[in-house]
Amino acid sequence: MPTSSRAPKRRTAAPLAASAALLLAALLSAAPAHAAPTADRDDDTPKPPAKMSDVGGERLGRAGTQVSLKGGAPELPKGLSGLSWMVADAESGDVLAAHNAHWKLPPASTLKMLFADTVLPKLPKDREHKVAPSDLAGMGAGSSLVGVKENLTYSVHDLWLGVFLRSGNDAVHVLSAMNGGKGKTVQEMQAHAEQLNALDTHVVTPDGYDEKGQVSSAYDLTLFARSGLQKADFREYCSTATAKFPGEYKKDKKNKGKKKRESFGIQNTNRLLTGYEVPQYKGIAGVKNGYTTHAGSTFTGVAQHGDRVLLVTVMNPQKEEANEVYKETSKLFDWGFKAADKVEPVGTLVRPGPKGLESGSGSDGAGGSGKKTGDHAQAAVSPGEDGSGSGGMWTAVGVTGGSLVLLGGVAYAVHRRWPLPELVRRRSRG
Repeated sequence: MPTSSRAPKRRTAAPLAASAALLLAALLSAAPAHAAPTADRDDDTPKPPAKMSDVGGERLGRAGTQVSLKGGAPELPKGLSGLSWMVADAESGDVLAAHNAHWKLPPASTLKMLFADTVLPKLPKDREHKVAPSDLAGMGAGSSLVGVKENLTYSVHDLWLGVFLRSGNDAVHVLSAMNGGKGKTVQEMQAHAEQLNALDTHVVTPDGYDEKGQVSSAYDLTLFARSGLQKADFREYCSTATAKFPGEYKKDKKNKGKKKRESFGIQNTNRLLTGYEVPQYKGIAGVKNGYTTHAGSTFTGVAQHGDRVLLVTVMNPQKEEANEVYKETSKLFDWGFKAADKVEPVGTLVRPGPKGLESGSGSDGAGGSGKKTGDHAQAAVSPGEDGSGSGGMWTAVGVTGGSLVLLGGVAYAVHRRWPLPELVRRRSRG
């Protein structure tokens, strides 16, 4: 009986083993069909280099998200899809969190921050220029335009409004012509980027239009914004929501035989500033947005809550939703203002010049080498040593809101619910 009872079990086990083998074979043969689409998606998703520049700290050169939360710190926002982003304290230079900060990507019109920071100090705002056809030659197809016309005269002030508010490539090309031409302007922009230690950036066009080899990074764009905000005119233009731009001459109905130049309204393309299609961000004061086919959407913004001023840069969100770059920027601003005192910095925004690299590269986080980094080392800089003429002091005072501001003879409204009386407070570093 024991033998007969065991025999049926052996006969039953054989079919079960065979069935299991067949099932396993079926699963293995089916696996590639399910895995292939995932592999295809992975291949199509851009991937950062495994190792990038360590300017500002060793952790900023790593791929992926870098953040060091202390007790009670809020978690980073969910669902961030930007290929690269960064949150930094505009005053101290501390990088609170970053994701692929040094990934070299197409910048689109955020590169106009470098253009403005380079050229704006060289051209008096009341200087006038009659536009020649050659000034507008060479603009890329589909360029964003403010409406500059050949054979009409514009002031430098008019043209900067066109650059900052409408991201006008036509205004950029005219200002470049006034600066000595596109080639000279590109060379000066590249030299200025290197002086700022924005070493991920390669400039091909002054307007950020897609060109082979033209790249920047979230880290570099943040440096450009921070440098530009030291200039009063830069602050005024980037915080302007609406303005009047000179149009064409039309017959004056009141004075027969005479013509009168008309004007038309323009609105800033920075939607966090204007509140167009997305909620206006509390405390926002610029800086610049961009979009091209290859770059996707890019944005660098500055905002102030109380005494805290933050810079946020987001490059090329992968979510295909309207205004995603603004939504992710708002989330990072919200996180940064809540987390600023509850995180260890993962890097620093270096100061300009060779000494900025000496104190701000290769260390762990913001100061793993034990040296003062970024702005914390600026008190020792003598006037002009960093090439900026600022003596190493970072100030960005005076973005003032109001219902009507007169600037260079052109009236424009600043529609900001929360004006910034002060972006960055002047104080010594030590």
